Amino acid sequence: MSNIIRLKGASFYAYHGALKEEQNIGGKFEVDIEMHTDFSEAAKEDNLKKTIDYTDVYKYVNEIIHQKKYYLIETIATEIADKVLHHFPNVFKVTAIVRKKSVPVGGLIDHVEAEVTKENGQS
Repeated sequence: MSNIIRLKGASFYAYHGALKEEQNIGGKFEVDIEMHTDFSEAAKEDNLKKTIDYTDVYKYVNEIIHQKKYYLIETIATEIADKVLHHFPNVFKVTAIVRKKSVPVGGLIDHVEAEVTKENGQS
């Protein structure tokens, strides 16, 4: 059985970017996580211990995004996907989307985003 737990629009202020100014001034980043798991037992028993606690996922992603400065949101999305898949053994497939709100592209843009999907056993 495959069930999905999603965290949408988790917001963080962090210091990532290819330009020095971005890494010094910082900016708003959003993260969406989609975790494929089997929470049928948890749902049947109404038991948090038998599913993925999304509070723990948020805290873990917060640690990852603030660990170090990255140049690319592609790298951040890959790090999040890899680490969530490894850290939460009940997750067998994960998609991480990292959205950057302030982007110096020489024009108006709402955001840019990078998406990574990983499955167990995949590097």
